[in-house]
Amino acid sequence: MSSTEYRESDYSDIIDLEHHTSRKHPRMDADMRAAQFAPFAALTGYEETIRETALRQRAQVYQRDRMKE
Repeated sequence: MSSTEYRESDYSDIIDLEHHTSRKHPRMDADMRAAQFAPFAALTGYEETIRETALRQRAQVYQRDRMKE
């Protein structure tokens, strides 16, 4: 049996069943569903902290270079 045949036969008992719809919970609209899978910032404020650190470093390098002149 090829891998394709195996995959098809593996689900043969459920492949033609009707899709389940909950009686309790209303169907979620597409925008809300998409929001669940949207990227999120696990470390809130991380990007801003990196940006601020980079700016401070640049300022320090600039001042150091000016003092050398």
